[in-house]
Amino acid sequence: MLILRHADVRDLLDGQERLVADVVRETYTAHDEGLTALPHSIFLRFPDSPRDRIIGLPAFIGGETPATGMKWISSFPGNLEAGLERASAAIILNEPATGRPQALIEGSVVSAKRTAASAALAARLFTADADTHGAALIGCGVINLEVLRFLRSELPLLREAVVYDQDPDRAAGFAARATELLGLRVTVADTVAEALAAYRLVSLATTASEPHLDLTPLSVGSTILHVSLRDLHTDSILAAQNVVDDADHVSRERTSIHLTEQATGGREFIDAEIGRVLRDPGSFTRDPARTLVYSPFGLGVLDIALAARLYAEASAKGLGVPVEGFLPGETS
Repeated sequence: MLILRHADVRDLLDGQERLVADVVRETYTAHDEGLTALPHSIFLRFPDSPRDRIIGLPAFIGGETPATGMKWISSFPGNLEAGLERASAAIILNEPATGRPQALIEGSVVSAKRTAASAALAARLFTADADTHGAALIGCGVINLEVLRFLRSELPLLREAVVYDQDPDRAAGFAARATELLGLRVTVADTVAEALAAYRLVSLATTASEPHLDLTPLSVGSTILHVSLRDLHTDSILAAQNVVDDADHVSRERTSIHLTEQATGGREFIDAEIGRVLRDPGSFTRDPARTLVYSPFGLGVLDIALAARLYAEASAKGLGVPVEGFLPGETS
């Protein structure tokens, strides 16, 4: 058993936006080709703490270098008030041939970066304005910082951003950190409406559990990266073009897509899945006169594919902490 700690994962992925984006792109393609096994995620919820949850995401990806395992990720928004990260995660990799556990990998970095890479990939594919130079980010946490990092990689002309958070101090700290780390001009909006009106590319990464946003301030042809999945009302979804990562997965757990399916009795409002668009760009046409909403549920196969890359690289470089005698029959 090889254990990769937070620092190991962080160091292996530092500056590797292109590699992560390539893994995400390849995995979406493989998923659309039917090369994955992807059961529905398991949600553990707590009766006395409705905002808190722990999610299990099992997955398998086939092909020349198969990989399988599970991510176990918690989201406890109240941690922020205690100075802790909202999300924490662990990934177990199993040997595809035997099923035996082979690695335990700290998963929060993997999760954040694969989420951001998916959003940025969609931004590149679906923004109506090819010369996008700015983005608005609503929710000033780890995920949107990574989204901004990956947007800078995928959109070479991006040079500025505006951010909004219900906590003004949090927004100011985010703007300062993003400016320092990414070399972009990052300003803070006083209201969510101001942020929505600033640019035609918007990333939503909040902890909202129910729809709350009024999209009236948006410019025509805006693209929304709906990473947090539950911010938008049904009428906003129905008015937009909708792209998802997997329709079966995203239409669950009271996401905005799920609520819209319940309201309409079907999924006709979903226009495309990103894997199919990557394989066949002609299968989807962006309407520049309409808002496009990208709603990625977050497929566990992305975590497993990226974790497998990390495991291979760490093994080759002698990184991580090997644990002897973890499994029956192994010597300690």
